[in-house]
Amino acid sequence: MAIKSYRDALNEAMHREMERDARVFVCGEDVSGGAGGTSGEREASGGIFGVTAGLLPRFGEGRVIDTPISENAIVGLAVGASLAGKRGIAEIMFADFLGLALDQTMNQAAKFRYMSGGKATCPVVIRAPYGAGMNMAAQHSQTMYQIITSVPGLKVAMPSNPADAKGLLATAIRDDDPVVFFEHKALYGRKGEVPDGDYLVPFGKAAILNAGDDATIISMGRMVVFAEKALEGLKASGVNCDLIDIRTSSPLDEDAILDSVEKTGRVVIVDECPPRCSVAADIGAFIASKGFSSLRAPLELVTAPHAPTPFAKELERAYVPSPAQIDAAVRRVVSYR
Repeated sequence: MAIKSYRDALNEAMHREMERDARVFVCGEDVSGGAGGTSGEREASGGIFGVTAGLLPRFGEGRVIDTPISENAIVGLAVGASLAGKRGIAEIMFADFLGLALDQTMNQAAKFRYMSGGKATCPVVIRAPYGAGMNMAAQHSQTMYQIITSVPGLKVAMPSNPADAKGLLATAIRDDDPVVFFEHKALYGRKGEVPDGDYLVPFGKAAILNAGDDATIISMGRMVVFAEKALEGLKASGVNCDLIDIRTSSPLDEDAILDSVEKTGRVVIVDECPPRCSVAADIGAFIASKGFSSLRAPLELVTAPHAPTPFAKELERAYVPSPAQIDAAVRRVVSYR
């Protein structure tokens, strides 16, 4: 297996799926690069984060479509074309701007299969860079996956590593239902082993990244990386935990969660969302209703505060859940009597 960045793994998945299926196309702001300089030629830089780099020279402007700065137009184009037989990949430059396309996403794409009695499908993927940690302030640092997860009819993926980035995106592109695919901006440069060739990661199947009997840590996206860092210190002091990366919040791997809770009886849920109506709160409620008899300590939720994301580096660092906070939460549930 090759070592690749999270960004390159996503790029590879799109290249491979566009090669495999001529119906797949990409649309979004600057996805094919602006026509800069005096030559008028597109630089094909691949958008603000470089994820779609190289697609334009290979697949042309008919399948790599630069759009106006209009999220409702981007998602509307991808949804309409996908209803008509194409398979659109819409890139929203920042997940925060999904609000501008909520009608196309939650009232249209999410409802077509249901309202047609299964006769219509909408195989669209909406890619959305999300999250804090890059000092992009309150309007460009939100998670948004908690809002989208609440919508029936949408599938939601949030890979934490390059291998899952490739495998989950390929699965999303092949899925006949609409998928909102969240990519953490601070993970684009993260490197890791990525399987060669055709590679799919199934939705609704969590990854167990560490096995232990003392507690269960449940996390997602970038917070999985922070949980792994917390585990290093915990292991050094003799505390070993199950670490579950949910990978998709809808569908959610309920069996993996309940199996681990039954084993450990102590749970810490780590989520970058603010606490109210977060994915952490949803999973916590699920455990309380379906696995209460297994619990030997109160649930601990490690989340961002219920506040906008600060711009200042020091404040943003304090805002985002940290390995130290995860470590402390695990120690509280393990020591609870």
